[in-house]
Amino acid sequence: MTKFGKLYLLPCPLGDDALETIPGYVVEILHRLTHLVAERAKTTRHFIKATNPPKPISDYQIEELNEHTPTVELEALLKPALEGHDLGILSEAGCPGIADPGAKLVEIAHRKGVEVVPLVGPSSILLALMASGMNGQSFTFHGYLSAKSPADDLKRLEQLATKHHQTQVFIETPYRNKAIIEQAMKVLQPNTKFCIAADLTLATQLVQTKTIGEWRKAPPTGLDKRPVVFLVG
Repeated sequence: MTKFGKLYLLPCPLGDDALETIPGYVVEILHRLTHLVAERAKTTRHFIKATNPPKPISDYQIEELNEHTPTVELEALLKPALEGHDLGILSEAGCPGIADPGAKLVEIAHRKGVEVVPLVGPSSILLALMASGMNGQSFTFHGYLSAKSPADDLKRLEQLATKHHQTQVFIETPYRNKAIIEQAMKVLQPNTKFCIAADLTLATQLVQTKTIGEWRKAPPTGLDKRPVVFLVG
């Protein structure tokens, strides 16, 4: 009977020039692996190259798993592990399985009896929560807000934060940051806390928590093309 390989959850930097945020033991495991599943192969090859691997990039067999991957193809991505090879999975940025389609493959690995090994690395969601000064004992991550009715979602998160004293966390695609911030300034109450955490771990990092009333006096700018985590408390 073939002994299964392990499924390693490999974190990667949240942006360029942040390789120092990845522990050395993670890089060692990455260098040892041959089979990888990645949200985007091009990004993964760029990351591997930055780690100065001991073997050619072409030696890595990289399969893609993203939001467009059909469910029927997921089990095939786990095939190397089922055949006895260790397998790594990487997100587009940060930790796989957190706000990331890789969670689907992890679910199958558990069902098949493949050992899942999470490795330490940067999570923008947790880093933002840590730096926000908001309640870290009780929080909820909502992913993306509705593109059609973000104002309604913002008011709903505000109600949850007030009722349960619970931090509400969400993200947005960079080109919509400005619109989301404008909606927040418009519909949230003046005493509601609102945190903007941009470019986490990068040289351009910005983390600020203010009340909506304070933000209205000095609205943030220059966030149109930057990855941001938002928190309501």
